[in-house]
Amino acid sequence: MPTPPRRSPAARPPQRRPRPPVRPKKKPRWAMRAATTLSVVVLASAGIGHAVVTSLDADIARVDPFKDMKNRPRAGHGMNVLLVGTDGRDKITEQERRQYHLGGAPCHCTDTIMIVHISEDRERASVVSLPRDSYAETPPHTDQTTGEHHGPHPIKLNAAYAEGGPNLTVRTVESMTHVKIDHYLEVDFTSFMKTVDVLGGVKICTAEPLKDSYTGLDLPAGSHTLMGGQALQYVRSRHVDGASDLGRMKRQQRFLAALIDQATSSGVLLNPLKFRDVTRAVLGSVRADKGFGTDELLDLGRAMRDFSPSSSEFTTVPIGQMGYVVKGIGSTLKWDQAKAGKLFQALRDDKPLTVHKAPRANAVKVDVAPQQIQVQVENGTATGGLGKRVDAALAATGFRTTHQPTSAADHAVRRTVVAYDPRWDRSAKSLAAALPGSELRAVKGQGPVLKVIAGSDFKQVTRVRATDVQQGEFGVVTGDEVGCS
Repeated sequence: MPTPPRRSPAARPPQRRPRPPVRPKKKPRWAMRAATTLSVVVLASAGIGHAVVTSLDADIARVDPFKDMKNRPRAGHGMNVLLVGTDGRDKITEQERRQYHLGGAPCHCTDTIMIVHISEDRERASVVSLPRDSYAETPPHTDQTTGEHHGPHPIKLNAAYAEGGPNLTVRTVESMTHVKIDHYLEVDFTSFMKTVDVLGGVKICTAEPLKDSYTGLDLPAGSHTLMGGQALQYVRSRHVDGASDLGRMKRQQRFLAALIDQATSSGVLLNPLKFRDVTRAVLGSVRADKGFGTDELLDLGRAMRDFSPSSSEFTTVPIGQMGYVVKGIGSTLKWDQAKAGKLFQALRDDKPLTVHKAPRANAVKVDVAPQQIQVQVENGTATGGLGKRVDAALAATGFRTTHQPTSAADHAVRRTVVAYDPRWDRSAKSLAAALPGSELRAVKGQGPVLKVIAGSDFKQVTRVRATDVQQGEFGVVTGDEVGCS
């Protein structure tokens, strides 16, 4: 039966069951690592999954993450799901523990935290990763293990789950982002591996070899189809490069995009038996909030029937300070409050996180996007206004200048200098590419702000852009940009 058009409550015939409001708050199943529910909604939209879908409620373990919550953020447009991957190893076999390096006791914390925003028109999904080591402050709460009441105190974000379970996790995320969470979805290691296996594996590509002795990951450069256990190694690895947890989140996002591609492009979703196996594999070890049900799932499926990898976008909350040490907690990641505020405002306003533009053909490719580089300009000559001219030209190219150029101590600089802290050498090289002929000068302890001392040789700024598509102000990449060619 065709879905009736949406009407205002006053125009709705009394005999018809009321439909959900236009601003839907329901439908997490998709977000769950992108496999199962996307599978469910696509099948539902095809009109062949109603009997299967309506039997799913009994298989989903329920939690109440919104119990007794007050003073919550105002609801925005679209729908927000908090997707949490827990370090659950209780159902892992001994063979799997050894093979995939899953030894040790589970930490009872969140290994992965993502906000999945699905637009009101159901044509876009925006996924924002929240680093598990993010510096956070909890609201007042009761410790779920000891029963002890705690006032607000600093923690790493992933520790909120251990102290207060889903409820404190949601409250902490809402407090940090001012984004109202509509649904909660929790996935553990077991459901993740089973889902990938039932889908027949997921294809990923890597330009460089990936090896991590901690997880046992060992992939040569090239394309690979990863089954459940190996896929888990891929998304858990933190020691394949110097990017640590940030690099891992980037791989998680790439894997999620590949998983969407696999689920939507293969015949799995249109095969009722295969679909049944996928849903059973996931739902046996998934927990969701009580408000997510069959009706919402089917409604979402009808709306998202044309969803594809290009409809999804991925990013990580902008980081302002790495290695922010907190007494009793250790090293944390402190968010860039200004940029993070703009990012979460975009979610509240239901706006895309990036606008796709054709790259400029004459732009020089660099490792680090100019939008991620902070620059202070100094005029190293006696020419009035040169500092302002250089500052404006760099800002127009995308660099984050202070817009307050100063005068250098030396007014006889002939060759433009890029002074930088050695820890930000990649950013310095990217900035130097925009200033052809400039001199790179390492200054230990200078910090993250690079300095440009404009010399008499300055003529113009060369346009640059990041080689990696996952760059720009929010580091956004769309699902179709990370697939295997």
